[in-house]
Amino acid sequence: MPSATKPTRTASVAGATTALVLLTALNFVNYIDRYILPGVQEQIKGEFHLSDEHIGALTFWFMIAYMLTSPITGWLGDRFPRKPMIVLAALFWSGINFFTASVHSYNSLNIRHAALGIGEASFGIFAPALLADFYEPDQRNRVLTIFNIAIPVGAALGYLVGGTVGERYGWRMSFIVSAIPGALIALLIAFFMKEPARGASQHDKAKLEKGTILSLIKNKAYLSSILGYAAVTFSLGGISWWMPSFLQRVDGRSQSSAAFLMGAITVVTGLGGTITGGIIAQRWSRKTSKALYFVPAISAALAVPPALVCFFGPKSLTIPSLAIAIFLIFLGTGPVNAATVNAVRPEIRATALAGQLLVIHALGDALSPRVIGAVSDRSTLNLGLGSTLITLVLASIIFFIGSRYAPPLFTQESATV
Repeated sequence: MPSATKPTRTASVAGATTALVLLTALNFVNYIDRYILPGVQEQIKGEFHLSDEHIGALTFWFMIAYMLTSPITGWLGDRFPRKPMIVLAALFWSGINFFTASVHSYNSLNIRHAALGIGEASFGIFAPALLADFYEPDQRNRVLTIFNIAIPVGAALGYLVGGTVGERYGWRMSFIVSAIPGALIALLIAFFMKEPARGASQHDKAKLEKGTILSLIKNKAYLSSILGYAAVTFSLGGISWWMPSFLQRVDGRSQSSAAFLMGAITVVTGLGGTITGGIIAQRWSRKTSKALYFVPAISAALAVPPALVCFFGPKSLTIPSLAIAIFLIFLGTGPVNAATVNAVRPEIRATALAGQLLVIHALGDALSPRVIGAVSDRSTLNLGLGSTLITLVLASIIFFIGSRYAPPLFTQESATV
């Protein structure tokens, strides 16, 4: 079946499509919730009298909880039905957002943000693993590209909701508004989405083997995809977190103006980059499975010059160069996630995705906002953001090296890890 969303032979078209639509919608809400905080962080900084390093530390504790949760949820995802755990995770993080209105100290905000990471880590592992059981290996790049379209769109709306609602009604109201959609979609998933058979897209019986962690460490295709992704995540996470502040301080814009610009740039260029990168990788993959590594490698390298102009060039070029850089970075989003799930067998896919989340955040956006904030406190925010250029170059190198180990596309399900 040549369709862009061809399901496995053991899964119905309707069931696969319903899962893709609902999980993509929940991923959209997931990123709204995550990017509310950058949209209002200047307000929070003023109310609690914080330094840039303190603001950057908020995402550090979010990621600590995210990373500590991921091994547990990975283990659960390989052994128990994922649908009920997705529903519970969404209801949990929606409740955490709602009760943010009662936060009145920096420490309480830190605890709240850490709790949000627990719910989001659960969903980030279960959803791609579940989708991979609905779709064949040659379709996963397209499916995960669709799923990850929610990242730029959700992040953009997060900026907009945070900046505009926060400026008019106070930053706490932004979190209350963001809590409602997640709870509603969780209920839709509970009633309408089906749980696929584990390993349904594999044509031999799924079997959980001993030594899973060791086998993943030895898997060079898997390691290359997650290490390269970690370097990209350091850059993108740092840019996403600090650019609203950069636009206010350096460009002299209001909070709502900075939020609108970040939202518009993220949704247009992020969405365009994600779709374009997925299409390029899908077509290129017909010739070589290395395309899943080549696309993120090239996109990271090409993003360096416009990012450099954005941080250190004239103000007149800040917005256009930022748009180009984000577009280029997002080209690799779908392909790198497809490379990760295709590098491992289905019976350990949730564990592998847990490992991916652990590594990309431990080495990526758990560090970059705080590092950038610390550099900013001691010099300028421009120099702090400049650190992201180094990791973009590093990501490109890792992906190019990893392309040597990419498994053949149509034999990936039978490959050992």
